[in-house]
Amino acid sequence: MKKLIAFTAIILTLYSCNTSDRGELVGTQGKQWRPEKPFGMTLVPGGAFIMGKSDDDFVAVNDAPTKTVTVRSFYMDETEITNAEYRQFVYWVRDSTVRLKLAILADEVGATPGDGGVGEFAFVDQENEEMTPYDQYMYDNYFGMGDDFYAGRKINNRVDIQWDTANYPDEYYSEVMDTMYIPAEEAYNGQRTIDVTKLKFQYTYMDMQGAARDNSKRRKDFIIKEEVNIYPDTTVWIKDYNYSYNEPMHNDYFWHQAYGDYPVVGVNWKQAKAFTAWRTLYKNSYQKSRRRQHINSFRLPSEAEWEYAARGGLESASYPWGGPYTKNDRGCFRANFKPLRGDYAADQALYTVEAKSYEPNDYNLYNMAGNVSEWVDSSYDPSSYDFSSNMNPNVNDTKNLRKVVRGGSWKDIAYFLQVSSRDYEYADSARSYIGFRTVQDYMGTDVVLNEKLGDAR
Repeated sequence: MKKLIAFTAIILTLYSCNTSDRGELVGTQGKQWRPEKPFGMTLVPGGAFIMGKSDDDFVAVNDAPTKTVTVRSFYMDETEITNAEYRQFVYWVRDSTVRLKLAILADEVGATPGDGGVGEFAFVDQENEEMTPYDQYMYDNYFGMGDDFYAGRKINNRVDIQWDTANYPDEYYSEVMDTMYIPAEEAYNGQRTIDVTKLKFQYTYMDMQGAARDNSKRRKDFIIKEEVNIYPDTTVWIKDYNYSYNEPMHNDYFWHQAYGDYPVVGVNWKQAKAFTAWRTLYKNSYQKSRRRQHINSFRLPSEAEWEYAARGGLESASYPWGGPYTKNDRGCFRANFKPLRGDYAADQALYTVEAKSYEPNDYNLYNMAGNVSEWVDSSYDPSSYDFSSNMNPNVNDTKNLRKVVRGGSWKDIAYFLQVSSRDYEYADSARSYIGFRTVQDYMGTDVVLNEKLGDAR
């Protein structure tokens, strides 16, 4: 026993001699962390505000009584997500789908990179000299063990995809590419386009609320897997309006570069959630390649966060610019909406406008009123203000498919532009007037709007 104590003392002595903490409790040391503002976002400092209708609710919905709540700091997109930004998501899913199909076919026919053709797109795994011991271990013990035989296999992203049929390297490659397009009999005007039903994005997330309240189950029981067809429904421009000619918007709005900086529409709530998961994955892949710490997830804002950001620090205002009028002192409309009966163009816009149009609010956020309504990560319940928390309130019932949309749109009257007005749509529904923007939590709590009132506290 004495020898054991002496041996332990020697180890502790040696350890303390080789450290610089002098035996003090200094905590684990790491790289100094500094917050990084995400591209295209602005910091919304946390604080308290009066949420709900500050004026009489003349439509008598009575679903937004005033309530003082507090939200934490977060970053928010300065604009709605644009067509160009959402197309980046679509292209990524499209290219990943093609590469996976090519890799699977290469695996089935036994083709390798040295064979050329489809073999150049073979999975990057056990026969690759660049494979790490960890990757080898994962391949030997886990790949092919689940429902999806190819789950976890690494696709080759370093070989360019050939889209021109004249450059297809072999018949196997041609076979895969043919499956990505609509059948020849469905093409018209000489255009055979991508079959958008093939563009599906898979992601997983953990039901934190459920896991925190039920410790009788295993962790894996709360991991949810989603598969979402991510292509916007361009037919909304026709389906939303009977006896109306909107075919040019159906044909051109999402794909044509003329509308690249306009807000994406035709995206349902589930697709907006999938976009936030992809954006997080895309950024963290870059962080990993640079050996940097992972970022917080991008997500949809809660209803309280959205209203807090829309107010721009103005207390009890009707609109993001204050109010109570929708025109400025020069007689110009401050937002894109339907100001007059049947007159959509009185505000100088017939449909949507570019995402950076009109003046931003005091948080530098554009079009928090009008242009397109925006999905938030909250379910619609007329009485939710009565039972939701006062701190970071959010009511998101997975069984309630009515999801809140905020801000009003180009086809709405001024009432829906008010920062306190609530509306909803079903989670699987897409509209020509609903888009979204994303947020990301701010790390730390030292940025608070109420700091300017510190002397009065």
